[in-house]
Amino acid sequence: MSYTAIVLAGSRPGRDAFAEQYGTDLKALIPVGSEPMVRRPVEALLASSAVVKILVLSQQPARIAEAIPADPRIEHRESKGTIAETLLAMLGDLDTNWPLLVTTADHALLDPATVDEFCAAAAGADIAIGVVERANLIRRLPETRRTWLKFRGGAYTGANLFALKSPDVRPAIELWRSVEQDRKKAWRILSLLGPVVLLMAALRLISLDEVMARLSSRLGLTVKAVKLTNPLAGVDVDKPADHALAEAILAGRA
Repeated sequence: MSYTAIVLAGSRPGRDAFAEQYGTDLKALIPVGSEPMVRRPVEALLASSAVVKILVLSQQPARIAEAIPADPRIEHRESKGTIAETLLAMLGDLDTNWPLLVTTADHALLDPATVDEFCAAAAGADIAIGVVERANLIRRLPETRRTWLKFRGGAYTGANLFALKSPDVRPAIELWRSVEQDRKKAWRILSLLGPVVLLMAALRLISLDEVMARLSSRLGLTVKAVKLTNPLAGVDVDKPADHALAEAILAGRA
């Protein structure tokens, strides 16, 4: 299956103190390993056999375009105010080629093998969500701190990889929009499925796959969690500690 990849490279409204620490006003342009952060996931997507086109979405497309390779497979578009608004706008775009593979500009450690693994595992699902199991990540990076969703059988962190099969996924994006501002709070995400599921998760009485089954039933869609083998897929660059960690990994020091 061939995917159109979406790279979300937008900025939150107002000043970005995180970006300013590294000499820029745009998070996507923060240097990581001596090059703009957004360039790294774009290069991984270009090298993947599963990706045929890349749409880079940001509020300042011209500036982002200067930071990444010139390639006929890449197109730059202006993004909306939030991730949900941006994706909802794409659902109504008749020129959108499905399925979509969505990732973010701060996925600085993404590699082509992970992209290929995720895309292959996502086949057959209406929505696929990339995750990394905590034990896998802690073995690689014992000191790292992530947002963990805890279930019976394991805890997981998101990998900033999503597959969307068709415009039929609108109900899922509408649901996501209701918690987008609290996406770093695990309990808020699980609360989408109601108090019973939230309680069962708190008591570790339900597995990740069972949660996906309940979400599928609620949405009338097939939702799948893809457990990725590369632990670094669970690392994004969202704060100074993440930046230092990514730099150390790329330099072979972590």
